[in-house]
Amino acid sequence: MMRRNAGRRSRTYSDRKRGRYIFARPAGRRRDDLAFDATIRAAAPFQHRRAEQRRRNKVAFAVHPSDYYRKVRVRRAANLILFLVDASWSMAVAERMVATKGAILSLLNDAYQRRDRVGLITFQRNRALLILPPTNSVLMAERALQDIPIGGKTPLSAGLDLAYSILRREKMLHPDVLPLLIVLTDGAGNVSMGHLPPLEEARWLAGLIAAEHIHAVVINMEHAAFDQGLAQDLADHLDAPCYTITDLRAESLYYAVRNEMQQAVSRGDSKA
Repeated sequence: MMRRNAGRRSRTYSDRKRGRYIFARPAGRRRDDLAFDATIRAAAPFQHRRAEQRRRNKVAFAVHPSDYYRKVRVRRAANLILFLVDASWSMAVAERMVATKGAILSLLNDAYQRRDRVGLITFQRNRALLILPPTNSVLMAERALQDIPIGGKTPLSAGLDLAYSILRREKMLHPDVLPLLIVLTDGAGNVSMGHLPPLEEARWLAGLIAAEHIHAVVINMEHAAFDQGLAQDLADHLDAPCYTITDLRAESLYYAVRNEMQQAVSRGDSKA
């Protein structure tokens, strides 16, 4: 898979005074990053009227706050894809891990010489582990993905808590980053970190992630015959879509992630 464009992958709108100025919109109450060309065009039709009203006694060209236009800029934003994978015995672990490893390596190869980064968290027994810190190094990923511990119970809350901490830290260190959380689980958490029941605790943590406006997607790994709707419930609290990939392969997971990256950019553009 070859990249078509150099530099950062995702094109998105920016509220900062960075990026390429593409058009202008009414400023409203905001007075920063004014678009002088659009502001002058907006004020031009009223100059004769303002001269008659003696509002141009000391100026050659009268501009009112109602004429102000702000610049709308676009930038190339780096993507951060964080995989959160259930490594307990509750599902077909080997199949899931092979697909996840393949998707991570494909995304890193696709992000060669870009600023995109990929990370991996697994949760099993009574803890969550950061197997692969966010990186754009294919070599580092290959080394980290060789041996991943599996088995035991399903501490879903611990995984969500660790993902929440990492994504918040990344957003503070890299304000322009576009984070995407990919959760591969059946949603059947059975270990708590505190006094809340496991599922209630997981829902609460999912709500914290959603409140940070982090784009997420849940890949439901439960067999259709045994599905109790727990993965969909988790997705609802994450404010995220829930997919079932019947043919779980690295290629299918890779394209699912690519599609969600585009959805994340589109969601950000619609809010601009």
